[in-house]
Order: sequence, then structure tokens, then C-alpha cells
Amino acid sequence: MRSDVPRIAELMRRSVLEVFPHFHDERETAAAAEYLTEPDTVLIDDRTYYVHEADGQLVACGGWSKRDKLYTGSGATPTDDRLLDPATEPARVRAMFVRGDWTRRGLGRAILARSEQAARAEGFQALVLMATLPGVPLYRSFGFRELRRIQVPLPNGMVLDGVSMEYPLRR
Repeated sequence: MRSDVPRIAELMRRSVLEVFPHFHDERETAAAAEYLTEPDTVLIDDRTYYVHEADGQLVACGGWSKRDKLYTGSGATPTDDRLLDPATEPARVRAMFVRGDWTRRGLGRAILARSEQAARAEGFQALVLMATLPGVPLYRSFGFRELRRIQVPLPNGMVLDGVSMEYPLRR
């Protein structure tokens, strides 16, 4: 729900500040906290974004998209909101964040499973994502395969390591 956007933003930022330091230096973590933690309301409006709540607090969020945008922080392009063709284009896994004190409890895996199920129901043949380093172990364990490693430029000139990954939706 749109009313959850401030809480989602808070969760995203907290997740980056708690989890990224295990993979990135202080400057990279600060840049990620600034540029990768803007909730995408299109995912919320499309009802493809999921949250986990515990004791009244959001502890995990993420989802999938049937639109062209691959990840937040990639810069706006004219095709970001274009609907993908499920027969020829993969759906996107987007904006996965788990609070540091809630990692390794299956929440990310549950969001991926829900995303897989929903994307398959809409006819998609595969999921793709651009992983930041903290997410790579989860995605690999779920069955995503690495396509290539890339450098992800952020608006302030900082560059983060990223991994392009794919997951086929077998019938």
C-alpha cells in the first residue's frame, strides 16, 4: 500500500546500512544507502511488491516487476514503465531488502518464491535481476545463475559491483 512507502524506505536504508558493510567500504555503503533505497511505487501499484512484518515493524521487502526497469538507481529511461512481453522477455526481481537482524531466516527466499509463482502465473518464462553483492548468496542458493559481473554507476560517481543473474521458470 502507498501508505507503507515511508516504512519501506526506512527498512531499505536500515538494511543497506546494516548489511552492506560486510561487502562494501564505508563510502560505497553510504552511496548505496542514498541512491538504492528509494521505494518504487510502480511495484506497489502493480501489487507485485511484498513485505514481511514482525511486531509491527517491516523486516523484509522485495518483489518482481512486469515492467522494463531493472533496478533502482539505474537512472530513469523512457521505457522504465513499459510492460514486458511475458512470451519473449523475463520479469524483473526488484528491490529486495532484509533488515540485518532478520537475515538468514528465509524471508528473502519466501519473497523470491512468491515472485516466481506470480510471474509464472502471468506467463513469464524467466526472472532476471541485478544483484548487489549482499544478495548474491541468496540468489545463487535459490537457483539464479550468474550471467555477468558489471560495475553499477551511481549518480554521485561511486561505482558498486553488481551481478546480472537469471532464473528460468520451468513449467
